[in-house]
Amino acid sequence: MNIAIDIPDEIGQVLAAQAGGISRAVLEAVAIEAYRSRRITPAQVQQMLGLRSRWETESFLRRAEAFHDYTTDDLERDIAALRDASRQ
Repeated sequence: MNIAIDIPDEIGQVLAAQAGGISRAVLEAVAIEAYRSRRITPAQVQQMLGLRSRWETESFLRRAEAFHDYTTDDLERDIAALRDASRQ
């Protein structure tokens, strides 16, 4: 899907100076925000940005400081699920 947006010239020039240019900068910003808001998965970020591996995707998200809150309750649920799976 192609999308056209208007950006003020001075902001466009700043974004254009980034590696990959303005289109890449905007695409990355959309991917980061969609991931942060839990609308897309890391696999979808990878596909959207054409990244080569899960590790490249994780590195990209880490550099963007795009983290999901992971609480102690989340950890306890994950540990319980792993224990249940290992018993089977």
